[in-house]
Amino acid sequence: MSEPTATGLSSLDAARQRLDLASPREIAGLAHLELVARGIVEGFLIGLHDSPRRGFSAEFAENRSYNKGDDLRYLDWKVYARTDRLFVKQFEEETNLRAYLLLDVSGSMGWVSAADRYPTKLEYARLLAASLSLLLIQQGDATGLIAFDDTIRNHVVPRTTRRHWRRLLGELTGLTPNGKTEAGSAIKDLSTRLQRRGLVVLISDLLVDPDTTRTALRYLRHRGHEVIVFHIMDPGELDLPAAGEAIFFDPETGEELGANSAALRKQYRAAVEAAVDSWRKESLRAGADYALLTTDMPLGIALRQFLRKRSRLS
Repeated sequence: MSEPTATGLSSLDAARQRLDLASPREIAGLAHLELVARGIVEGFLIGLHDSPRRGFSAEFAENRSYNKGDDLRYLDWKVYARTDRLFVKQFEEETNLRAYLLLDVSGSMGWVSAADRYPTKLEYARLLAASLSLLLIQQGDATGLIAFDDTIRNHVVPRTTRRHWRRLLGELTGLTPNGKTEAGSAIKDLSTRLQRRGLVVLISDLLVDPDTTRTALRYLRHRGHEVIVFHIMDPGELDLPAAGEAIFFDPETGEELGANSAALRKQYRAAVEAAVDSWRKESLRAGADYALLTTDMPLGIALRQFLRKRSRLS
């Protein structure tokens, strides 16, 4: 697969140039994270602009439609939440939001069930973080990064410049999965750094201690911060394979367990559904928004969910 160029991603044919709709496995293998993230965000915004939606109220006539290249600081998020289309407020102040992307880089994030079909969870999370940070910075929001496993691995303080975004990309590119997961301590550490109202986006497979993590999320909300949880799962984690005898491997502890996967499929599926439902309910109870993303979902789906939740802050 050839590398992307400044004018486009030559490795993708015309039907796939909307990178927000492309296969995550395909674009995760491309070089130049900067160009890939730009392609995802630009394609996503173009898609929103072109999306048909009826019933737009005349009370918003003073806002003009978004055009490629417009300053994203002046997008009217409330109008977007109501109409599903992008409009520009020409005389509004920027939000000056301070945002942190809290990224899980533990060993389990490096797992993939089928490398020829899906990216690893960390590769998917890297694309998501790169795209979200560009979207935030383009609209004038200072954006930082904390990468963690059982301790803080990388910390980049929030800034709003394009040069800062490239630094974030450099940090994201260098991340490798390692260690056990301890989201609670990372969230508590972050809460001491956020001195004023901000946005925290947790990107993790949530193979963590649920009670500690939920307590930390509640604390962030108590301090007035908005919280969005992106739960990243490999499609292979949703159900066991139909094969008989299998060995299950824990990437964080190295432990192995032999079992008959066919006999366990029903119980496993029920346990996964219960765990996802619990995270969704407990996140909402803690005041945090929750979204489940599987690594076969185009990045545009994740960005759309983010903007819907982000619009509540405007």
